[in-house]
Amino acid sequence: MPHITVPDGTRIAFHDQGAGRPVVLLHGLMAHAGFWEQQAALADDLRLVSVDLRGHGLSRGDGEGLTVETLAQDVAALVEQLDLEGAIGVGWSLGASILWRLLSGECASRFAGAVIVDMTPKVLNGDGWTLGLSPDLCDARRQAMNEDYSAFGQAAGSAIFAQPVRDELRGLAGWAGAEFARNDPRAISEIWTSLVQEDLRAVLPRIAQPTLVVRGAHSQLYGSETAEHLVAALPNARAVTFPNSGHAPQLEEPERFNTLLRDFAASLPPVFQTQTA
Repeated sequence: MPHITVPDGTRIAFHDQGAGRPVVLLHGLMAHAGFWEQQAALADDLRLVSVDLRGHGLSRGDGEGLTVETLAQDVAALVEQLDLEGAIGVGWSLGASILWRLLSGECASRFAGAVIVDMTPKVLNGDGWTLGLSPDLCDARRQAMNEDYSAFGQAAGSAIFAQPVRDELRGLAGWAGAEFARNDPRAISEIWTSLVQEDLRAVLPRIAQPTLVVRGAHSQLYGSETAEHLVAALPNARAVTFPNSGHAPQLEEPERFNTLLRDFAASLPPVFQTQTA
């Protein structure tokens, strides 16, 4: 698996397959690049760059100082080093928070579009904000991570699917739980703490790229009101609901997700890249 080395010495691993318009795939908390395996069919006409975010998969680092901002800086360095142009960013859950930082930062011009998968711009509810998660739930998740991370990871892997998990998805749900449980508990706890502190509502109006706001109708985390808020806050966005999915439509309804992404890519202006001799 190739990697880049960022300034603090951490190796950021990624997959790079296919050719055409780049699609940068950013996974959720506790996942890794392998959670995009069902999108591999898109590599026949798109360039898929799936990243192991710092603290996940093969991008482990030292497990200290892990914040959403640091993870976004890592991805920005990767995008710059690969010299991606006209890219589509696909951010699932935690990956969406990272993508919003990229689209409002220095490498925003490298992105032509965005796909947000089941995420809120502010995880922690309070002060009139109700489109995230309650403080009690956020604290309970942190406590569960710290007390028995393996059990928490196993349960969380199954919970990303619409409940009850369909028979044909039980094997995949078990795999997801096992993969979640393999992470370093300290790293995941640090990233979760940072994610809960994020408030990206103010940056949304500055994101000009066409955006698809994707949600699963049976998500246990965020409801339709959250998606509606994103569509209203982003200058150029529309919502797409996956009727048979929970928190992970790309895993639960992969063919529909792939068709949506392929059609979205085709709707964007062509990518013109400089040819070298």
